[in-house]
Amino acid sequence: MYYKLIFIYLSMRKRSKRHSKVTFKPYSPNQLSLLPPSLDELIATNHPVRVVNRIVSQLDLSLLHATYKGGGSSSYHPEMLLKVLIYAYLKNIYSSRKIEEALQENIHFMWLSGMSTPDHSTIADFRSNRLKGLIKGIFTSVVLLLADEGLVNIKDLYTDGTKLEASANRYTFVWAKAIKTNRERIKKQLASFWEYLETVYQEEKDQLPQKPDFTEVSAEKIEQTAQQINELLEKKKK
Repeated sequence: MYYKLIFIYLSMRKRSKRHSKVTFKPYSPNQLSLLPPSLDELIATNHPVRVVNRIVSQLDLSLLHATYKGGGSSSYHPEMLLKVLIYAYLKNIYSSRKIEEALQENIHFMWLSGMSTPDHSTIADFRSNRLKGLIKGIFTSVVLLLADEGLVNIKDLYTDGTKLEASANRYTFVWAKAIKTNRERIKKQLASFWEYLETVYQEEKDQLPQKPDFTEVSAEKIEQTAQQINELLEKKKK
């Protein structure tokens, strides 16, 4: 009798498990919120994209503005393009086509660009012509600030899917939150980075048609970095 009761009990448990209802969290991709969140609400307060935005917003970009001529159709704002380009490099995105794609799909790029969507030709022209002689100093200063704060650690170089397969095995570019990094070593590695980037530019030019938990960076640090960059730009003017 005892064993019979055990058998009945186990049978009832199995039957109960078979008929248990599975519960899923609500999912309705086509259902829009009455008040959809803004992009700003979706980005962490201390995310590096905000650091890039704050630094570039404080720069004197008159040299860059001088590369534009009046008349004709309106142009994408150079401050926006500069922010996008610097942040793309920090995210290991070097191809202008991939930057164009990120501007349409990545919320950080969409927020940084104010939902502007320049195409790859515009991006390539901006960095090759209008930023000539300026981008290295600006980008290096931003990277050094982030490294001082322990927000990035630069190791080798990373290829992002361009046709440079021959070189790909030699490079592994890594950006990650880490301990303080030696500034001189960073500068040497950035020199290699610019050499690599030139090959990416040339590769694209041949193909183009004719058309890391982050900590807060202090406002003082950002203002100091912006001032250093402005001094570099002032020297360029002279």
